[in-house]
Amino acid sequence: MNKYIALFALLSIFSCNKNLESDKESNVMLEEPAFKVLDSAAANKHEGLALIEGADCLTCHKIDSRVVGPSYQEVADKYTDADIDMLATKIIEGGKGVWGEIPMSAHKGMSEANAKKMVEYILTLKK
Repeated sequence: MNKYIALFALLSIFSCNKNLESDKESNVMLEEPAFKVLDSAAANKHEGLALIEGADCLTCHKIDSRVVGPSYQEVADKYTDADIDMLATKIIEGGKGVWGEIPMSAHKGMSEANAKKMVEYILTLKK
């Protein structure tokens, strides 16, 4: 069991720390297909959550616990609606230093509109 946990942790770190700037294209889904969003809407899911589930975000972030990066609830508690543009830019460009020294991968192919929908969902988790 412990070796599986260690293996998962290693895979998570490597996938989140992959230098996407040297790649011409990332493995991140650039635009969410309409049918997935519609399926999520039918299931009463926030569109931002559907986009998060379709990208690689849940490899490093969870709703209520830290993995490699902060939990979405921690992010929601720290920021407000006034920070939506800044946070969307962080998702697209990546960064490090706010939550520690492990960098968040850039998602250069993601649209600003989709990044904002993701942030809007995250901010709904404020306690």
